[in-house]
Amino acid sequence: MSDVVRTRRVGGILEVTLDRPKANAIDLATSRVMGRTFAAFRDDPDLRVAIVQTAGDKFFCAGWDLKAAAAGDAVDGDYGVGGFGGLQELIGMNKPVIAAVNGMAVGGGFELALSCDLIYASRGSQFALPEIRAGTLADAATVKLPKRMPYHVAMDLLLTGRWMDAQEAQRWGLVNEVLADGEALTTRVWEIAQLLESGPPLVFAAIKEVAREAEAMGFQDAMNWITKRKFRTVDMLYGSDDNLEGFKAFAEKRDPVWKGK
Repeated sequence: MSDVVRTRRVGGILEVTLDRPKANAIDLATSRVMGRTFAAFRDDPDLRVAIVQTAGDKFFCAGWDLKAAAAGDAVDGDYGVGGFGGLQELIGMNKPVIAAVNGMAVGGGFELALSCDLIYASRGSQFALPEIRAGTLADAATVKLPKRMPYHVAMDLLLTGRWMDAQEAQRWGLVNEVLADGEALTTRVWEIAQLLESGPPLVFAAIKEVAREAEAMGFQDAMNWITKRKFRTVDMLYGSDDNLEGFKAFAEKRDPVWKGK
């Protein structure tokens, strides 16, 4: 799609690579390109899973481009359809997205990883939210982190801006696996992507919508919405060809063939 945001399509997998030396920082123009990229992935019925990675091994992403801000990019400017980084505010993203973190994920770079469903990191990766030191707010992380990890640990990261290594991130459940190096990271991420590519897309969509929307509901309300098929993706799932295929495949002791309809 661009030199800064490259894509590679392999079957139902879309690999998205941010390549913006030196630190893969994101300015307004880059954010808009990323938003269009992820929206196109969301809307393409033939794509099942996305991988988000960045070029180089020092920085996964340094977050907001402060040099661009100094040159006139407004903090409250037009980030594009998906908000900052194109993903964290993208409506209706009901497909699995995997982050491959290799290097430092700082500020908005950390938030970009948090916007993904699965996070795999190389052993030398680090995470930080240094916005406090610049007198500003880590917007999305302030909302998400206290829900993803123990409150006091989340507040420690937000209030101090300290660094957290990949091993600690895994202990708190923010990272799924820590891999030895970049090559091992790439291999593992593609293994997971291929596994998800072969999975039931309508079920994945329902899982993502229910998990996202139920966060603001009480348990019983969420269950009522599921059983009464008020969630759009749940309604699409039940009675679909894929739903029937799952039952048939189980009864016939064979692998199901998912069509996404």
